[in-house]
Amino acid sequence: MSHNPNPSVVELKLKAALALGASDIHLAANNESRIRVAGKLESLSNTAGCVTDTDLREWLVSSLTDEEQQRFETRGSFDGALTFQNASRLRFNVFRSSGHLAIAFRKLEDEFRELSALGLSDELYRICDLKYGLVLVAGPTGSGKSTTLATLIHRINASRAAHIITIEDPIEYVHKSQQSLVNQRQVGVDAPNFHQALIDSLRQDPDVILIGEIRDLDTIRTAITAAETGHLVLASVHASDCVGAVERLISAFPADEQNMIQRLLGMVVRCVIAQHLILAEANAKSQSTKSVEQMLDTNIDSQRVLVSEVMWGTTAISNLIAAGQTRQIASMMESGASEGMQTLDACLAQLLKRRKISESTARSLAKNPTLVVERARR
Repeated sequence: MSHNPNPSVVELKLKAALALGASDIHLAANNESRIRVAGKLESLSNTAGCVTDTDLREWLVSSLTDEEQQRFETRGSFDGALTFQNASRLRFNVFRSSGHLAIAFRKLEDEFRELSALGLSDELYRICDLKYGLVLVAGPTGSGKSTTLATLIHRINASRAAHIITIEDPIEYVHKSQQSLVNQRQVGVDAPNFHQALIDSLRQDPDVILIGEIRDLDTIRTAITAAETGHLVLASVHASDCVGAVERLISAFPADEQNMIQRLLGMVVRCVIAQHLILAEANAKSQSTKSVEQMLDTNIDSQRVLVSEVMWGTTAISNLIAAGQTRQIASMMESGASEGMQTLDACLAQLLKRRKISESTARSLAKNPTLVVERARR
């Protein structure tokens, strides 16, 4: 969205919200406008008053193509992304609510950050040197998956001569070609769906393929095939931990195919990262399961702490996946610290020991709360 000498009500709201450090902006016709700052929902109604259906419709017409507007009218919602005033990158969802228009905006990172700035180990940059295989980033909605993947793609782009194809809905982080050639495809605009875009990408001489979300059986099947045939495939998946991410893929297949898929996954899985964003110690008293899931996958700051789990596809781990013995992987990860592995409980114990989070927060997320607290006290 370019600069407008006569900004609309929606643009005024966005400008005011971003100036206040908002990570999310909620605009609903004839309703109080709200913003989320450091995880807390606040009012924005003192800026340009309430928005109306007319205000939102005018923004819709000026921001969406005719085809995108038609998709919105058909489905009742539409996902998109835009650059606001040549500066801030915003993801948005426009939808109907009780017959009126509403839009939820989320501010994306203005620049790519190092893994350490996100709360992850720099050792994960090993992923960027892989030539083939499957890398999964797991977590609930808003846990930082897109940001982590964008950081890895940025590193590959800056350090390797590779052809990178991203398949996203929508395109959140814009990567300009550096050492690598980058082509970014948006589902619904450049391709009808994730699966077709992935099939097409295999004919486009890719070295690295990013799948914004891997969720349906056909996409999972093709992603495994791509990883098996010499491509590095990075994808996000909704799962709470590393084992859950692997099991999520396996369970998508019919029962009579699962043994074969286990063997294939054992061959291609190179690394799985699971992550959650939680409030830091100062705000931990207000933390709940719901607020964890609503945390933003951008704007990670001192108000938020990243809890992560890392599983590398070592020979031992690969054998357990292939044999369908995924329940034994957690104990293997516990003893795999020297190989770069980490469990969520181990990360929680470290954060609690450093007083980054409260004991109640650690207990609420831990698989073994008592052991986490004991570790933190050592």
